[in-house]
Amino acid sequence: MKILFAIQGTGNGHISRAKEILPYLQQYGQVDVLISGTQADVFLEQPIAYLLHGFSFIFGQKGGVDIWATIKKLKLFRLLADIKHLPVKNYDLVINDFEPISAWACKIRKVPCIALSHQSAFLSPKTPRPTQKSAWAELIFKYYAPCTNRLSFHFKSYDNYIYTPVIRSEIRALEPKDLGHITVYLPAYADELLLSYFEQIPEVRWQIFSKHCTQAYQQNNVSVRPISNTGFNQSLANAHGLITGGGFEGPAEALFLGKKLLLIPMKNQYEQQCNASAASKMGVPVIQRIGPDFVAQLKGWLQKPFTFKPNFPDQTNQIVADLMKRFSKIT
Repeated sequence: MKILFAIQGTGNGHISRAKEILPYLQQYGQVDVLISGTQADVFLEQPIAYLLHGFSFIFGQKGGVDIWATIKKLKLFRLLADIKHLPVKNYDLVINDFEPISAWACKIRKVPCIALSHQSAFLSPKTPRPTQKSAWAELIFKYYAPCTNRLSFHFKSYDNYIYTPVIRSEIRALEPKDLGHITVYLPAYADELLLSYFEQIPEVRWQIFSKHCTQAYQQNNVSVRPISNTGFNQSLANAHGLITGGGFEGPAEALFLGKKLLLIPMKNQYEQQCNASAASKMGVPVIQRIGPDFVAQLKGWLQKPFTFKPNFPDQTNQIVADLMKRFSKIT
């Protein structure tokens, strides 16, 4: 069997999950990997058959997406050409992790495409949403990467096709400790802004992992480091807690390791608002923006205990087996 595994390259979660899924997929046949997008900081060891520009949202430094930078990065004619020329008919099975080029190539050519993603969980009305739903963002969930069938991931099994998160083997192998520091990953905020707040709580050591610096440095009680998979994993394993955006894989891994968690979802990023809503229902504190009261909010969060114990079993092998069963039913 020839399988195309198409992965969204915006953010790190898609590629991190693919690392776990690929070995199981390879038991069923030859797997070619496609990655589109430009914002990932982790990489696959697997050879990439198709590395495409795709369509990526660019992180800003004020808490949201940099709309102008995103528009400048968009190459619409290249995107359409890639959809037209991608040879999806050469494959027996196309698996899609919220990747638009392969999804639309399959839709146009009437080739079955199975979603294996977090975003496809939002095709279920049972998946938590924020109080204010966004009609246009709901359309993005539906049409950005259309699929024939789907298996999905979220913090809980909100519907019968939704599984709990795929936790990376390297995270499962860690022995978590509490050495007192707080790990911070807020790629949509400038380092200088974060420093101005964290320095006001000098009794806490803060370890910021930044998309905006190339060399590590220390400023009083705050260390700022470039993104490093190994460095971040060790920091998180030994942390008292994690402050991050409203992503999915990062918060899931922190919960798995038993870490206190604080979410600050990106502004105007509906998926992160949805994730934050789901996490909030589990008792995870959520702050909607970094503002004048941020230091007081941080102090309150640091003082409050957090005892949520998630159940995230290792079921990747079963997920891939279930995907193959679904594929056999639609062919």
